[in-house]
Amino acid sequence: MSASAKQLRVVAIGGGTGLSTLLRGLKRYVDPADAGGNEADACLNLPCRIRKLSALVTVTDDGGSSGRLREDLQILPPGDVRNCVAALSEDERLLTKLFQYRFPENGTTHALSGHSFGNLFLAALTAIHGGDFAKAVQASSHILAARGNIYPATNSPVTLSAIMDDGSVVHGETNITASQQRIVELRMHPSDAPPMQEALEAIGEADLITIGPGSLFTSLITNLLVKGIPEAIAASKAKRVYIGNLMTQANESIGLTASEHMEQIQSHTGGQRLFDFALLNTAPISPALLQHYASSGQQPIENDLDRIRDIGVTPVTGSFVYEGIVLRHDYDRVADALMDLAEREPSR
Repeated sequence: MSASAKQLRVVAIGGGTGLSTLLRGLKRYVDPADAGGNEADACLNLPCRIRKLSALVTVTDDGGSSGRLREDLQILPPGDVRNCVAALSEDERLLTKLFQYRFPENGTTHALSGHSFGNLFLAALTAIHGGDFAKAVQASSHILAARGNIYPATNSPVTLSAIMDDGSVVHGETNITASQQRIVELRMHPSDAPPMQEALEAIGEADLITIGPGSLFTSLITNLLVKGIPEAIAASKAKRVYIGNLMTQANESIGLTASEHMEQIQSHTGGQRLFDFALLNTAPISPALLQHYASSGQQPIENDLDRIRDIGVTPVTGSFVYEGIVLRHDYDRVADALMDLAEREPSR
């Protein structure tokens, strides 16, 4: 750590696999003492750059195990939160295997069929805490020694609807993502669902705020439809970074450039300025994976850097892609780049 560097308060906003992937990289920089761990623990051979790490997670999923628990037990969907808890836990590999374990579907109507252990764990903690999902999340983080705080975007039950490009209205996240039409506008119901006060406080005191990566509408914009959250980000003095997706996504972002992703977010938040920087991958992707994604109409997102600068955002480019069976962000490189950004002179 440079002599001028300070420990940071970081807020990461998103959902799906994108947020949990990012948290794996940022966790390496979290001071274990500040996270409630042993002061003798090392920051995984890195400077302890992060004093407080907070994740703000979408809670609109209504499909699969999360959807069934949501309907049967009247709790918030635990799936995205489950992934973040596992990503931030001390023994991540074991916890990920345990939390992602899914009870087999054996053709019967067995009560556990298709449920993941992590979802059931959070459901049980919610019941223990009198139905308060947010308290259950905090309890799970404590039990599993998570190196960070996890907050649902709202602690109230919410649903989504979307106006599509043919004028139709589709209700429910699962139906929205399954639609063959393009999303034009996303709405949350009720529209006045309150944010968690702890999340607003984390945003207010943050030195660095990230939004993304993740599905444009159903992982990112969903958080920003909660009244008070975009206003808090717009008022923050933190460095605010949009982390661009690697590929377009069916019905959410096919044909959209990087700047158009940010403009969609801006149009759903009353035109507020939420970004200072855009972290974008410019490394090439192997032809085999490009062909795989092209079969479903997906392609690398165009980084229209001049347009990004025109809307007042500074692009930061580099190699941030990891190629496995599917494409993912290289969370170590992304986290390293974010720490470098945090040391830049204030942009505002």
